[in-house]
Amino acid sequence: MESHDINKTADTATGTGACEYAIELRHITKRFGDVVANDNIDLALKKGEILSLLGENGSGKTTLMNMLGGIYFPDEGEIFVDGKPVSIKSPKDSFHYGIGMIHQHFKLVDVFTAAENIVLGLEGDKGKLDRASIRKAVKEIAERYGFEIDPDQKVYNMSVSQKQTVEIVKVLYRGADVLILDEPTAVLTPQETDKLFAVMRNMKRDGKAIIIITHKLHEVLAVSDRVAVLRKGQYIGSVDTVNATQQSLTDMMVGKSVTLNIDRPKNPSLTDRLVVENLTVKDKDGVKKLDNVSFTAMGGEILGIAGIAGSGQKELLEAIAGIQRSEEGAAITYLSPEGERVSLNGMDPLDIIHNGILLSFVPEDRFGMGLVGGMCITDNIKLRTYRKGPGPFADRAYSSNLAESIVSELEVVTPDVNRTPIRRLSGGNVQKVLVGREIASNPTVLMTAYAVRGLDINTSYTIYNLLTEQKMKGVAVIYVGEDLDVLLELCDRILVLCGGQVSGIVDAASTTKEEIGLMMTQFRREDAVHE
Repeated sequence: MESHDINKTADTATGTGACEYAIELRHITKRFGDVVANDNIDLALKKGEILSLLGENGSGKTTLMNMLGGIYFPDEGEIFVDGKPVSIKSPKDSFHYGIGMIHQHFKLVDVFTAAENIVLGLEGDKGKLDRASIRKAVKEIAERYGFEIDPDQKVYNMSVSQKQTVEIVKVLYRGADVLILDEPTAVLTPQETDKLFAVMRNMKRDGKAIIIITHKLHEVLAVSDRVAVLRKGQYIGSVDTVNATQQSLTDMMVGKSVTLNIDRPKNPSLTDRLVVENLTVKDKDGVKKLDNVSFTAMGGEILGIAGIAGSGQKELLEAIAGIQRSEEGAAITYLSPEGERVSLNGMDPLDIIHNGILLSFVPEDRFGMGLVGGMCITDNIKLRTYRKGPGPFADRAYSSNLAESIVSELEVVTPDVNRTPIRRLSGGNVQKVLVGREIASNPTVLMTAYAVRGLDINTSYTIYNLLTEQKMKGVAVIYVGEDLDVLLELCDRILVLCGGQVSGIVDAASTTKEEIGLMMTQFRREDAVHE
């Protein structure tokens, strides 16, 4: 750790070398009540460098960056831009000082075009909807950095990567010299990630300074010049990427040596548990989101679902769970441990529960569908267990004990299981509660949608181990994921969706990331391997 301490001193150097830095944070502290989110942090970003910011969930990364973005204001400390002290009290101030933040959840208006979103909120000549001048400015930015963007395209017609491009161009159009990207590759294919990294390198060569927040360590090593690590709200240090490995970065984040291997034991007792045949789902406008999808999920395996965003993953899980209505001709059949075949066609989630079907669903939207942010952990557990109470009354003691058990076993960090609203917990702790609650219902089919999205590596491995434990107990686990490296290591088979159709079902141990990436973008039924 000595080298990290040396780098820490270099980061906060003042005096004649101060203008080497685009941004300097000195002694930054931010508190939320009794919780110290950032504790006396010193951090610097050099001009023309890509800095990765790492840390476990709840380590204070987003809070720290939100102070640069003008969303929070530090309780203590100073922010310097180009060596000069500044006060950033709003996003408008942040833009004034040339800082642009691209959030994980895009802030675009769907019914507007790219050009309209780019100028939205601006004042003066830059805020005028002069399509010719905007088109010219956007074209110059695109050619300069290697973007592909149509200024006249509506946002609702865009892919995820296209929306992200609009967000980046939007801050560049506003004159940003410092860009902060929060989990920018979370929903991108490997090919789209490569394109983004090429753009980032072009911006770096142009003198832009970039901070990237990501939990994908192989991406950190591929694109960044330097890595800074936070742990429990404190700055641990920085290290040049050329001197780092995935193992060394993980050890810095966690504070101890952590094993990075995902175990994939074989369960010798496989049995059909869920059979999906000819599943077609349309949205409210009559557009097909799933087209004639068929597969079998087996107890004792993890079946991975891969596909670019919007390929039908959400509709697939929701149709099985009874949330989405499937078209006529589809058949979803559940095979109980006793050998009984039960049709799930036409059932809603309550019907599934009342019929004793042991199916659990960890949705993509943690708060919108999975949990209630204003409720404590115990009350969120009660949403799943209230029927266990004697008579018409919910058994709060049962829910409270289960909440305490989940908090203890999964190391959930919370001030109080009975009083603290769950929205105040970090993303990793929220996800542990959600996954723990669903597993506690002892399902025979467990479906998870992006179970580790935005989670640190330590929490992610906790989730991987939980899913593997369920698999070895004979549960059929369906895992929708976006990290192809994880899908290849964790899953037994991988079903690839492309445009709502099954492009193939492949053996995870014998396929490659590149092959899956191509299947995600090209429908190749003739090459599909159905097992």
